[in-house]
Amino acid sequence: MAASKLAQLRTMSVVVADTGDLEAVRRAKPVDCTTNPSLILKAAENPASAAIVDAAVAWGRTSALPRAAAVRAVCDRLAVDFGVELSKIVPGRVSTEIDADLSFDAPASVDKAREVIAAYRAHGVGRERILIKLAGTWEGIRAAEILQREGIDCNVTLVFGLAQAIACAQAGAFLISPFVGRILDWHVKAGKGPFDAETDPGVASVRGIYAHYKARGIKTVVMGASFRNAEQIEALAGCDRLTISPALLEALDARTGELPRKLVTPPALTAAPDAALSEAEFRRLLNDDAMATEKLAEGIRLFSADLGKLRDLIDKRL
Repeated sequence: MAASKLAQLRTMSVVVADTGDLEAVRRAKPVDCTTNPSLILKAAENPASAAIVDAAVAWGRTSALPRAAAVRAVCDRLAVDFGVELSKIVPGRVSTEIDADLSFDAPASVDKAREVIAAYRAHGVGRERILIKLAGTWEGIRAAEILQREGIDCNVTLVFGLAQAIACAQAGAFLISPFVGRILDWHVKAGKGPFDAETDPGVASVRGIYAHYKARGIKTVVMGASFRNAEQIEALAGCDRLTISPALLEALDARTGELPRKLVTPPALTAAPDAALSEAEFRRLLNDDAMATEKLAEGIRLFSADLGKLRDLIDKRL
C-alpha cells in the first residue's frame, strides 16, 4: 500500500500540530506543537480538558491577588499547563504565545516571556523544549532579539511579508511562522482569483521567504502556518516545518499518491546578505504592503479578542 501524503510529508518537513487539543496531538504524533490564544480558548472550552481548567481555577481561588490580576494569572497558568501536557506528548518543541495585547510593548513582552519560561521550569520543562511566540511587530521582533540573546528561542508569528521575515532573521529569531491562509483570504476578499495551489498568494509568500533565506544562508527556521486546505500544504512540501490543524493532518493522512518536494535548499549561497533594516525602513516597507499591514493588525485584534474571551470565562469560574 502506498504511503499516505502525510507520511511522505514527514520525510521532507518537520510536521507540527497546530492545536491545544491533547487527544488530537496524541493521534497525529507530530514532532512539535503550536498554540495561540484562540487555540487555548478552544481547548479550555473542551470538556476533555476540564481537569486542567478546574485545577487552574482552584489555584486562582487561593490567590491573594486582586480579581483582575488573579484572572490574568490563571490564564497565564492555563497556557503553561496545556503546554506542559503537550510537552509530555511531543518529542520536540511547544510554542506558547505571549499576550497579544503586549504586541507593541517590547519590555513587557520580554518580562512575560521570562515568566513563562520560569513557570515551565517549575514544572520540570526546560527552555530547550519551548518556543516563545511573539507577534511580528517591530516591538515583538525586538523582544525576540533580547530573548534570543538570553538563550530563549522564539517563534515570531503573524508574518505576512518579506520585510517582517528579514527583520526576524536580523534579530536572530529561531523560527518564523509565515501565514498562508490569511493571505489567501485577503486576496479573495479583494475580488482576486480564482487561485489554485500554484498561484495561491499565501503559498507564493512562504516560497519567497524560504528562497530568500536559503539563498543567503539564514538559519532562522521557516514554518508555514495558517492553512485553508491540504493543497496549500502539499504545495509547500519541503519547507523547514509546517504547522497544521488536526483536521488537515487527518485529510493528508487519508490521501495517497506521490507527493513531490516543492521547496529545495540550494547547494550554495547565491545572494548577498540583506542590508541592516532600521525601524523606519521596516515600518515603511510594512506600510507599503497593504495586505501585510491589514492582516498583522487583524491577527493581533483576533488573538486579543480570544484572550479576552478566555479571561471572561475564567472570571465567571472564579
